[in-house]
Amino acid sequence: MAVQIGAKADAGFDDPIGMLQDCHRRIERFAGLLGQVARQADGRALSAEECEAVEAALRYFRESGPRHNADEEESLFPRMRQGGAAEVLRDVERLEDEHRQSEALHKEAAELFDRWMADGALAAVDRGRLHAVIARLELIYREHIRIEEQVVFPCAAQMLDPKTVAAIGAEFRLRRA
Repeated sequence: MAVQIGAKADAGFDDPIGMLQDCHRRIERFAGLLGQVARQADGRALSAEECEAVEAALRYFRESGPRHNADEEESLFPRMRQGGAAEVLRDVERLEDEHRQSEALHKEAAELFDRWMADGALAAVDRGRLHAVIARLELIYREHIRIEEQVVFPCAAQMLDPKTVAAIGAEFRLRRA
C-alpha cells in the first residue's frame, strides 16, 4: 500500500479500538471502490485496472473482513457484555446481525464480480442485482460504522481497563500471526 505523506499511521496492537477504526476506513474505501467500478463500467468488460481494483477489494473483504468481525465478536463484544455495558448490548446484537448480513452480501457480490470478470460482461439482471447488493452494503456499513464509532467504541474506551485492552490487543495479534 502506498504511503501518504502526512497521513496518520495505523494504530497498533496496543490500541485495538484504533485498529478497528482504521479497518473501518479500509472498509469504506473498498466498498466505495466496488460501487464505483460497478457504476462506471455498468456491465461492459472491465479494464485490467478495474479488475485489479475489484480483486483487491474482494480479497480484502474475503480475508480481512472475517478477522475484523472476529476481533469484535470474540474479543471486544464479550468483554463489553461481561462489563455490564447494558446500554450498548442491543447495539452489539444488531452489529453482530449486520456482520452476518454483510458476509452474505459480500459472497453474492463476489460471485457477480467473478462472473463479470470471467465472462467479460454482466447481464442486465445481474447488473441490477449487483447494484442492489452494493447499495445495501454501503447502507449497512454507513450506519454500522456510525454506531460503533459514536456509541460502542467510546463506551468500550471508558469501561475497559488497560489490562483488558492489552489482552484484546494480544488476541488481535494472534489472529494475524
